[in-house]
Amino acid sequence: MNIMLIGDIVGRPGRSIIRETLPDLKKSYNVDFVIANAENAAGGNGITKKIAEELFTYGIDFLTMGNHVWDNKEVFDFIEEELRMVRPANYPPGTPGRGSRVVDLDGALKIGILNISGRVFMSNLDCPFRTADRELEKLKKVTNIIVVDFHAEATSEKQAIGWYLDGRVSLVAGTHTHVQTADERILPGGTAYITDVGMTGAYDGILGIEREPVIRKFLTQMPSKFEVAKGVSQLNAIVVEIDKTSGLARKIQRINIK
Repeated sequence: MNIMLIGDIVGRPGRSIIRETLPDLKKSYNVDFVIANAENAAGGNGITKKIAEELFTYGIDFLTMGNHVWDNKEVFDFIEEELRMVRPANYPPGTPGRGSRVVDLDGALKIGILNISGRVFMSNLDCPFRTADRELEKLKKVTNIIVVDFHAEATSEKQAIGWYLDGRVSLVAGTHTHVQTADERILPGGTAYITDVGMTGAYDGILGIEREPVIRKFLTQMPSKFEVAKGVSQLNAIVVEIDKTSGLARKIQRINIK
């Protein structure tokens, strides 16, 4: 089977290019299931129920989140009931939502999806490595096909968890930095890996945000209001071919279109 994972969607430009290109991409790559990181989908800050539903109508099957999951407070109204969404599993007990879920595709084929946050240059959450161990113990009882969205800043931490989970999951895909890396590979144990899938949003912004406020903040160290950039959009994604029986990856391809 082929699973597509779309890099961080930033605001309307990211949603628009998904609407325009995803149907053809799914046909071209023979995609069975689409996952997207949507923590910046609502104006660059969090997500709303309306925007989640919009993304589902465009052909996305499942949403992962990250450190901006709580930026739009509307998420508290639906994250518990929304079965097509996960937030990082290493938030403390009692946090709304789920960190992993199993999706039943056709009664026989199931996909486990796990979202974890890094800790280096990020919030000091529970250990992502031990969290992955705990969540995999549950997921492995149901399916061998497991996709991990590791939402993290440091490339070293991302590579470390890729090697740590090699042979135990189908895919470890880094998100969060909004810059696609060119290190996609199949690790020796059969896990597909990429340090960062990239960003789906305005190409000429800074990480999808208007340039001037970002530059001004670097120059002055003063607070600055960020707005989603406009103009040409890009879509960053990967497609991974996975053996249905073993759950191990056979092939990983990067997608970068404008």
